[in-house]
Amino acid sequence: MSLIIHRNGDRPSRMAPAEYFTGTVLMTPIVQAPEPASLRALSVTFAPGARTNWHTHPLGQTLHVTSGQGLIALRDGAPEVIRAGDTVYIPPEVEHWHGAGPETAMTHIAMQEEPEAETTWLDPVSDADYAKS
Repeated sequence: MSLIIHRNGDRPSRMAPAEYFTGTVLMTPIVQAPEPASLRALSVTFAPGARTNWHTHPLGQTLHVTSGQGLIALRDGAPEVIRAGDTVYIPPEVEHWHGAGPETAMTHIAMQEEPEAETTWLDPVSDADYAKS
C-alpha cells in the first residue's frame, strides 16, 4: 500500500447543499479515508448568519474551529459561542446545529466516522432558535 497525498487545490470547494444549510456555506474536502477506515473530514466556511440544519451523526462528530467565531446548540438549548482554536465533541445521535455568528464568519474542520450510516438531516434551524439566548 502506498501513501495517498491530496495536493492543495486538487479537490475544489463546493457550495453546501441548500436543503441542509441556511445561508452561504462552502465545503472543502480534507479526507474520506478508504475502507476499513471510516474517517471523513471537511473544512466548512460559514458566512455571517449561515448555519446547518438540525442534524445527528451515528458515531458523533468533532468540530475544530480554525478561524472566526460561530455558534453551536443542542436541541432545546441556547447557542454557545465557539471561537478559533476551540474543539467541540458532539456525542452520537445528539441533535445539534452549528454555524457562523450573526456578524462574523466562521470556519471549522468537521470530523466524523461514517461507516455505513451518514448524517441524519432534520429541520432547518429557525431564526428564533438561532437567536435564542
